[in-house]
Amino acid sequence: MTAANAHPTQANAEQRYVVHRSDLPLSCPLPSMALWNSHPRVYLPIEAEGGEAQCPYCGSHFVLED
Repeated sequence: MTAANAHPTQANAEQRYVVHRSDLPLSCPLPSMALWNSHPRVYLPIEAEGGEAQCPYCGSHFVLED
């Protein structure tokens, strides 16, 4: 765990997340989230999907905002 992730946020706490290009490549759960209480990390092709993607595990919806 890096210093930036010393206090990770709760995984899958919301159903909609706004992400930015600096967050790419996009994964769910996000790198800032704890993995111990979540599903396996999956990478989502948000750019290929028109700026929106949904996680097949938890159903979280991600929206790419420039």
